Amino acid sequence: MISRTFFTDILMIAVLIALQIFVLNRITVLGKFTPVLYPVFVMFYPFFRNRFQFLALSFLLGLGIDAFLYTWGINAFATTAIAYFRTLIFRTSTDTSTDFFSFQSLQWSQYLFFILASIFLHQLLVQYTEFFKLSRFFEIFLNVLATTAISFIFILMYAIAFKIKQKV
Repeated sequence: MISRTFFTDILMIAVLIALQIFVLNRITVLGKFTPVLYPVFVMFYPFFRNRFQFLALSFLLGLGIDAFLYTWGINAFATTAIAYFRTLIFRTSTDTSTDFFSFQSLQWSQYLFFILASIFLHQLLVQYTEFFKLSRFFEIFLNVLATTAISFIFILMYAIAFKIKQKV
């Protein structure tokens, strides 16, 4: 298992920002939807690590994305929000009430629901904060659903490639 330190966390954030900005933002599905991969840092960050450091790193990740996309803190807000609510999302998806969290103990359906719920919440916050108009409510919601589905596939490929379920 790879030991995670503050330095490796910063390095992972830099790699995820570069991957998102320079590779994934150039990919569009159906000419409109862009996959989002950078929330994997928040989803798969070890539960036993310092919570305040985790929130600060999540904010830094979102702020890095915002710096390149000129989105004025929208991604920082959404990334920090899913970091803050990650434990609640995990408990909801696993029906657990203990204070010990582990991806190893999850069934695949719980694991997939955790990923799907996290990315859905992230996309909901990003897109409604950026484009919210009551007249475009359903259009934005369809964009959230489509982007969530596309991002879910990319995040699942990432999780399988790096065997996240066994390592975290």
